[in-house]
Amino acid sequence: MRISEFCGLTLRDIDLENKVINIDHQLQRTSDMRLVIESTKTNAGTRKLPMTEDVAQCFWAIIEDREPPEYERVVDGYVGFLFTDKNGYPEVAMHWEHRFNHMVKRYNDIYRVQVPNITPHICRHTYCSNMAKSGMNPKTFQYLMGHSDIGVTLNTYTHLGLEDATDELKRMEELENARKELEKNKEEKPVSQKMFRTI
Repeated sequence: MRISEFCGLTLRDIDLENKVINIDHQLQRTSDMRLVIESTKTNAGTRKLPMTEDVAQCFWAIIEDREPPEYERVVDGYVGFLFTDKNGYPEVAMHWEHRFNHMVKRYNDIYRVQVPNITPHICRHTYCSNMAKSGMNPKTFQYLMGHSDIGVTLNTYTHLGLEDATDELKRMEELENARKELEKNKEEKPVSQKMFRTI
């Protein structure tokens, strides 16, 4: 999901029983520092995302650890934001970008092999590329990403190279070999009980 969609998540958007995340809005901060709720970036952005078991466990822990604020901040009628700052206001993309920068800086201060800058949007790119590499149906990850145009999904968010193309060709070759083996087995004369008669 987009970082603005993530920041806009409220308690009512997380259905742990059915393991579904409802995304029908996003949280933005305007240039004059006001918090506003907007509709998703595209019509396709309004969607329900299934959760894997480990994601459901993470959200369960987030909700369990959520400190109930003195009073809930209301943004355009929305309350119960999952991530809030020390004053009880919902966190926005900038909070997460700072958090990522801090983690990368701490890591780079400790280890010789340096990590490049990481942002929430880079995580989104990586997720999409990994789904493409895993062989997920492109229409499925178009839906998961919330893109109205599959061209955006395939051209912008998937970063595949020679190694990926080589792996895919090997996979296709293995599938073809397996198909040929199945065909060969079908052509062989079936085993009959007569072949196992006691002499």
